Amino acid sequence: MKFPTKMTSAMQGKICLITGATQGIGRETALALAGLGATVVLVGRNPEQTTAAARMIQANTGSPHVETMLADLSSFQQVHRLVDDFHRRYDRLNVLINNAGGVFFHRQLSPDHLEMTLALNHLSPFLLTNLLLDTLKSSAPSRVINVSSVAHAFARIHFEDLQLARKYSGWSAYAQSKLATVLFTYELARRLAGSRVTANAVHPGYVATHFGMNNGWLYRLVFEVGRLVALSPQQGSETITYLASSPAVEGVSGKYFVNKRARRSSGISYDARVAGRLWQVSATMTGLDG
Repeated sequence: MKFPTKMTSAMQGKICLITGATQGIGRETALALAGLGATVVLVGRNPEQTTAAARMIQANTGSPHVETMLADLSSFQQVHRLVDDFHRRYDRLNVLINNAGGVFFHRQLSPDHLEMTLALNHLSPFLLTNLLLDTLKSSAPSRVINVSSVAHAFARIHFEDLQLARKYSGWSAYAQSKLATVLFTYELARRLAGSRVTANAVHPGYVATHFGMNNGWLYRLVFEVGRLVALSPQQGSETITYLASSPAVEGVSGKYFVNKRARRSSGISYDARVAGRLWQVSATMTGLDG
């Protein structure tokens, strides 16, 4: 996407924090929002890739308002450090996009000794969002956008073995984490009612990115074949950009979006008792209730 003329001002003055922003749909979302005039803060874990993404966005939009922050979001300590760094540099936040995530077909542990898929895809954005809630509220109207997946529809929350220590499947772990994302989004929306902070989840579609390429040559081959019929990263970012910037969704909260439209998510995702239990478990695991 090119912005050969001056940036538009639809998002002028808005500060947008985007995780997983060094490549794929995160980078394309940052590019689009910078083109709309927003200040975009790219969060990545690799310094070279994060800097390269920022330079590419600046070159394509002409925007001087492209910032970077470094954090390995699988680590709760680094999530806290990221929030402290953000608060030192900014006094408001208009859009938080929780996009970072991964799939792991062999069970791994995070730096906090938690199952990696759960830690990175659910617990990290849960912690990050909660640590930034006061800033989001004081910046209202503001928006939280959580990137989920249609995979959530094939999952349940394994409260009896949330980290799948007894029987691990990469697909089950991923699907569970994406159901957790939708449940978290809906519970967050309920808790934020009346605050002018909205929370919505999004399925970006099957996108041709480097997602899943960390699982060995066989899985890389499967993902490469899948990329032949996948959406481009730019196409995959469109609904996220829409939720971040469109006046049409001002005040819309607690929804699951596909192709810029609110859709029904899985039946269990609307169970407020499951969402409340997951919230409490997540607060305990991230230390928020300590």
